[in-house]
Amino acid sequence: MSKIGDRTAPESEQIQGRHVLAMLIGFFGVVFAVNGYFLISALRTHSGVVAVEPYRKGLAYNDRVAAAERQSGLGWQETIAATGDGKLSISISSGQGAPVTGLIVTALIWRPTVATHDRPLVLQEDTPGRYVGAAGALPEGNWIVAVEARTAKTGMEPMFRARRRLWVKS
Repeated sequence: MSKIGDRTAPESEQIQGRHVLAMLIGFFGVVFAVNGYFLISALRTHSGVVAVEPYRKGLAYNDRVAAAERQSGLGWQETIAATGDGKLSISISSGQGAPVTGLIVTALIWRPTVATHDRPLVLQEDTPGRYVGAAGALPEGNWIVAVEARTAKTGMEPMFRARRRLWVKS
């Protein structure tokens, strides 16, 4: 205890070693709790799978490059649009601007964040070079559309592919 004229605080009011230890344990306890929460949240929301069957896709890489070169040689151009009511339209034209007709067009529209909104579509030609399909109501926001076009001659192998990010507004 201090004297009457002494300005030092009593020992019971001074910071002691146990106080510093309690503050350090509390501080790092909060840091570990927040990190644990973020770790658990990350593991529950992302599967960690970046590509399905990466080995098999790697083996077919040269085929994909050759298909991209063939597509580039066609000179085709596409315009893709989606509306809030789920109507997806794709216009395909040749390099000279003429519509490309008679294609078998399929599409997959999905949200980039979750796999539960994936919607496969088969599009029908309503006017020359314009293919449409209905995906059902699409909530506002970010969507990705992947399109593949084939002819009856090419069978399973698509001769044209396109992938676009769209923003749907009501």
